Amino acid sequence: MAYILSVFAVRNLLVLSLALNVSLILRVLLLHDSQDGSFNGFFFAEQKEEALATKITRLSSSVLPSSSSLTMAQGDEDRVINLDHGDPTMYESYWQKKGDETTVVIPGWQFMSYFSDATRLCWFLEPEFAEQIVRLHNVVGNAVTENRHIVVGTGSTQLFQAALYALSPCAEAEPISVVSAAPYYSSYPLITDCLKSRLYKWAGDARSFSKNGPYIELVTSPNNPDGFARRSVVNGSEGILIHDLAYYWPQYTPISSPANYDLMLFTVSKSTGHAGMRIGWALVKDEDVARKMTKYIEINTIGVSKDSQVRAAKVLKVISDNSEGPNEGDSFFEFSYRVMAKRWKQLREAVQQSGLFSVSDFPPQLCMFLNRVFEPQPAFAWIKCEGDIDNCESFLRGKKILTRGGKHFGVSPKYVRISMLDRDKNYETFVRRLSTIRS
Repeated sequence: MAYILSVFAVRNLLVLSLALNVSLILRVLLLHDSQDGSFNGFFFAEQKEEALATKITRLSSSVLPSSSSLTMAQGDEDRVINLDHGDPTMYESYWQKKGDETTVVIPGWQFMSYFSDATRLCWFLEPEFAEQIVRLHNVVGNAVTENRHIVVGTGSTQLFQAALYALSPCAEAEPISVVSAAPYYSSYPLITDCLKSRLYKWAGDARSFSKNGPYIELVTSPNNPDGFARRSVVNGSEGILIHDLAYYWPQYTPISSPANYDLMLFTVSKSTGHAGMRIGWALVKDEDVARKMTKYIEINTIGVSKDSQVRAAKVLKVISDNSEGPNEGDSFFEFSYRVMAKRWKQLREAVQQSGLFSVSDFPPQLCMFLNRVFEPQPAFAWIKCEGDIDNCESFLRGKKILTRGGKHFGVSPKYVRISMLDRDKNYETFVRRLSTIRS
């Protein structure tokens, strides 16, 4: 009898060892997939982590009396924290508290037509959504809407593509150059060249661009990834500007004056946190450009989801109502400003405690909307690894923190971009872990 029990105990130990080794192998594969900043890495790392835990639990529970002890052994500090992408889940808690205020019920027969308003230049733009866009910009004071055409798109990515299509000269013998000052948004090169269009092509860092002739310069302000306010840098007479203002909202930066440019891009994902709606809009001064952008979206997707536009209109209305009404203290922008201020304070304390990193400082400004002076608190932290650490992304990956390295933004790999918009639990685990890193 004693011999049988002994064999059974050894068998249990072998199975447990196998489960742990499978865990290690799968975790290494997960980290390897995310090394190159690919879509596989930064969109699916969290799902892979959940699948990994499920596989381990099933394997262990099939032969062990209980898997609870194995689950508890993997503490919170052992988790992989994925801050590579800017998924704005930080905002979930605010919208949960709002309850049914933003609930939209759409009958099955409603919004069946392709057309929203055939008399409009952008014929698939829902009138209610257009009205709330103008209202919110006027409430916040971050963009001029008078004498502008509104073009709605499936996020600012589609609008960016539509703008390139609309602004590119058709008669040129070669594609027009598209540039942006480094560090630039890492997806700009991918989006620009993905179709290998004969109309336009990515030409790199705007600061080193010196080619004669027409060009398109992308000006992202506040900038993704470093958070600084930007202006055009190419000194050319034939330049055409696209201003990406996805982060020009009071939770990220002081609103000093309304932006007043010929073509401005905005997105719901960063303004309200509703990335899953896939809705953005452009404010366009030139009617022909707006018409060509509309034509691109018509060819590309035959318009934009009405359901998403109606839901977005409801969300924007609630934000404007709470910003203007008696419940101003409970406004979305007050909430998000406080959260961002807290997170940036935590980050700076963690960086100081560690001593291995540095992060940008910003000059304080008066925000006309919030009526207070504060430093910008961007949606992304642009962190530099100091000393002998040459590849900051690889170094932090070794600490189970996934980031996006500087090479994707056209600069040194000593830099990484880190999302500040994750859920509280993940962010707090990140700053706690960062503060303890010594080598």
